[in-house]
Amino acid sequence: MQTISQEQAIEAMPLKGTEQTRFWRDARFKGMECLSATFITHEFAPHAHDTFSIGAIEAGSQISTIKGERSQTGPGDLYLINPDEIHDGHPGLDGYRYRMIYPSVDLLVDVLEDVTGRAFRGTPCFSRLLLRDPELAVAFHRAHGALEGKAGALEADEGMFSFLAKLFQRHGTAIILPVETRAPSAVHRARDYLIANYSRDLGLDELAEVAGLSRAHLIRAFRREFHITPHAFLTDKRVREAKALLRQGWSAIDTAYHCGFADQAHFSRHFKARTGVTPGAFRAG
Repeated sequence: MQTISQEQAIEAMPLKGTEQTRFWRDARFKGMECLSATFITHEFAPHAHDTFSIGAIEAGSQISTIKGERSQTGPGDLYLINPDEIHDGHPGLDGYRYRMIYPSVDLLVDVLEDVTGRAFRGTPCFSRLLLRDPELAVAFHRAHGALEGKAGALEADEGMFSFLAKLFQRHGTAIILPVETRAPSAVHRARDYLIANYSRDLGLDELAEVAGLSRAHLIRAFRREFHITPHAFLTDKRVREAKALLRQGWSAIDTAYHCGFADQAHFSRHFKARTGVTPGAFRAG
């Protein structure tokens, strides 16, 4: 009888014809957000997270652009996206099924300090955002499935803890950020202005005046620097702020207006385009 590897077994699992998502927060890992989903047509708009985005595809393929680089990934590949890295995602020919976790920087530091027994100096990060590691991909699917399923507490905790420790040991690094002494550039002034005024209805003329650039130059320079347009950046900032309010129990309609969206439908559309779930499902998770 022919035997198959764990990677082949995962890849052979058929995709269902309908889109499905499950989103939850795991209190054992500092409220880490977790997602398991099947997407056939759903396309993620360019966005970023305040946390790391770590995941792997179980079946099918996804086409994504991360920091301006376009790649297609499938079973055996890992996503290791640092906080604030702009990325999107589109289904391959037949869609894909994948699992994701969104650990905070504090959580990853806690894991690393626990493993090494000493203080972690610097900020953890991954230098390669997409890479192939079938062994760790299988370990991730098992650990994620244990969190999602009915595994015992010790089994689930140990699986995810061990995965995160091994992942960083194999692919992680630490960066020491120098003290910034330079004055912000034109596009950085524009970005900072968007962050400070995300709930307002800003216009391009106002933003270009802040940057000291023409409107056309601002759009080109902003996209070249941040891999996203000013409007897309503003929308993503609003969604990220909305996530924080929803975690606190705010209603979707109050969150929508507080964060500068025209109405709840407009908010829901942009929220799902960047998270894969509705505001209601995110709030309930």
